[in-house]
Amino acid sequence: MSASVRDPAALPRLGWTLVALVLLWPLLRLTDFRPAALFDDGNLNAMGHFVGGFLPMETSPDFLALLGKATLETLAMATAGVALAFVLAVPLGLAMTRSLSVSRLGPGRGGWIGQLLRALVRAVLAVLRGVPELVWALLFVRVFGLGAAAGVLALGITYGGMLGKVYGEILESTDDQPTRALLGAGSGRLAAFCYGLLPNAGQELVSYTVYRWECAVRASVVMGFVGAGGLGQLMDQSMKMLNGGEAATILATFLVLVVAADAISELLRRRLA
Repeated sequence: MSASVRDPAALPRLGWTLVALVLLWPLLRLTDFRPAALFDDGNLNAMGHFVGGFLPMETSPDFLALLGKATLETLAMATAGVALAFVLAVPLGLAMTRSLSVSRLGPGRGGWIGQLLRALVRAVLAVLRGVPELVWALLFVRVFGLGAAAGVLALGITYGGMLGKVYGEILESTDDQPTRALLGAGSGRLAAFCYGLLPNAGQELVSYTVYRWECAVRASVVMGFVGAGGLGQLMDQSMKMLNGGEAATILATFLVLVVAADAISELLRRRLA
């Protein structure tokens, strides 16, 4: 005799799905989201004409040399931006980690000072990551002019806030018994971090940093549209000149770059596993 198999959570899932759709519909109406407009005759003709201008792709030696320089500039912007973010994130992440607080070992007068410091650090990290890197890039382009310097600083500030917050959360979730033992024995905070927290949290910290570098490669291209250099700025120039062939070649290069960054990121994660 076989009993019918029925998922007891099916009805609640259906109910929550309907609730989500009911809540989502007004938001879609507010944004004037109309997918059917894509299939209007006029829009289809416009899209076909636009896509048709991408062929043939531009492959002249002069343009390919310019494209190679822009690609290297994008990679350099992403790498330098993450390096700057790492420099900002490490001290801020350590400062907000309660596991490294000596006041936790016992009663003392300085406990409230540590709490206040950690609250200030959290506020600083919230400000850094709260402003999108594109907005920072717009600001720094006004200061430094067109070029990758604005992109490096924009990535460094925003990603510094992101890395610092996640670093602190990873360290907070790591077993702190070794750290407390080291601090109780008179060890300094830096030594307690290196020998107490880092051995258990190091792989996760490196994995997230590599992931952020992968995201920075994509963000570097987007920031180029506001004058921060790299592939984005070259793409913006080609689109303004209505040169579809150049735009297609840049787009293909960007896709290859993203796939390569993803492959390098995956390779590094496997090496560190």
